[in-house]
Amino acid sequence: MHPILLLLLLASAALAQTSAPSNVRGGRYPLIHPDRSVTFQIKAPTAKSVQILPAGNDNGMGKGPYTLSPAQPEGTWTGTIPPVRPGFHYYSVLIDGFPANDPNSETYFGWAKPTSGLEVPDPALDFYEAKPVPHGDIRIHHYHSTVTGQVRRAFVYTPPNYDNNPKQRYPVLYLQHGSGESERGWTAQGRANFILDNLLSAGKAQPMIIVMEQGYAIRKGSSSEPGARGNEAFPDVVIQDLIPHIDKTCRTKPDRNSRALAGLSMGAGQATRIALANPKLFGYVGAFSGASPSSVDPKTAAEAKFRLLWIGYGELDGRYNGGKELHQVLDKAGVAHTWFEGPGSHEWQVWRKHLHAFAPLLFR
Repeated sequence: MHPILLLLLLASAALAQTSAPSNVRGGRYPLIHPDRSVTFQIKAPTAKSVQILPAGNDNGMGKGPYTLSPAQPEGTWTGTIPPVRPGFHYYSVLIDGFPANDPNSETYFGWAKPTSGLEVPDPALDFYEAKPVPHGDIRIHHYHSTVTGQVRRAFVYTPPNYDNNPKQRYPVLYLQHGSGESERGWTAQGRANFILDNLLSAGKAQPMIIVMEQGYAIRKGSSSEPGARGNEAFPDVVIQDLIPHIDKTCRTKPDRNSRALAGLSMGAGQATRIALANPKLFGYVGAFSGASPSSVDPKTAAEAKFRLLWIGYGELDGRYNGGKELHQVLDKAGVAHTWFEGPGSHEWQVWRKHLHAFAPLLFR
């Protein structure tokens, strides 16, 4: 092959490859190819084996583990895994069988620990990307909980121009993460702030405050019982501490018709149970990949008369059948609700779509 033609082909291939947006600053790997296969490169000079292990069974990276090949004498290990579904995926690096984080990627709190994450862009979707539109702020609220006896932390999104309109008051969406994640999940992994920025800029949603708290809480003076999840006191934290704090420190509209509660997976179960037990506090409820007949009683839901009861699932989710069964039970009982299904599994790309579909229906 002519040298110039070879250079042109190499240049074209290089342009077609992109470093993952989840890489650390200046990091080249993981490297995403046009077919969404991904090349990893790990430097481990003394290792005998290096593998990439996707987290969980519903991971869009596939099951793995994927074995990398050594390159001597540089001490680097390189390998390409099959095409990955667009979206965000947790993974770890196995070095001689020991799980570690990838130093090339950012870490996110998932699986109850800081975990490497891979973001694969979707060429067909950009509603969760940062665009040149007015942006809201993410504020960190520390407050004392009477339930836990500890200082807790909430992430609070305020819409664009919140500080420029001191007389305007706003409805509030309380938005919860899933099991093993934290109050950072909906911004770091879910990009909730950019989703709302883009919806607001397009005039598709009402300006709102979003409150994101940690869904784990143990009551003051008690310890978790064997088998407990450590979230048993969270409903009381929401009702007794969090809502009063937000209503006191933010310019909210403190009424039922201006208050929504939603969450994903574990957070979906928390949202439905808390709202059904406190129908005078919440007018809107959203369950993303987490509602089932065991968490939503049709009679109680009918009596609550929510302005919106929204249930969504990815069609590949292992929990999908439970959600579809709930949808059918509510239909049979004549309980007004919205059912949303689409491609994807138990993953952040699905929950981003859920928030994008749910938020425009609020506070109308």
